[in-house]
Amino acid sequence: MMKIQGEKIILRPLQKEDAGSLFKHANDLDIARYTLLPHPYTLKDALDFINNTKKNREKKKAFEFGIELTETEKIIGMISLMNIDGKNKNAEIGYWLGKKYWGKGIMKEAVKLILQFGFKKLKLERIYAKVLHPNIASAKILEKSGFRSEGRLRRATLRRGRWYDDVLLGILKTELRK
Repeated sequence: MMKIQGEKIILRPLQKEDAGSLFKHANDLDIARYTLLPHPYTLKDALDFINNTKKNREKKKAFEFGIELTETEKIIGMISLMNIDGKNKNAEIGYWLGKKYWGKGIMKEAVKLILQFGFKKLKLERIYAKVLHPNIASAKILEKSGFRSEGRLRRATLRRGRWYDDVLLGILKTELRK
């Protein structure tokens, strides 16, 4: 099983036993607001997602990692490289974190770890993100990690009956901070 070790966290593939933790943290409207997570988020949603992550990894379509807090060994969020384009060597990053853990530097560490994985292990040249405006906190995490603004797609995403602009950010392999 592939694990990426950090200081506070470990990024690892999900196991069936993680469904309860996923359900506990993902079933929050504040998290669903700017992500693709459904709300309410059910235990069945968690189990289906875990099964899909295995299929995506086998097909090399996406690498989805649970964010495990080392002190509790519980999954507290997710981070993924998805929409992997092997020919053009790029992928999209996506993530969410349980609200209890916001503002503690955990997501910044998770982004750093997955960037190293994407650029070194997968040999990507570019990793990009689409952040729904006004999710300023998410954009700041990416900017602090070296991502640069690449533009804005107006009214690109419809979520729960409301239109959002997608703010595009990207980082190149040559821009990765050591």
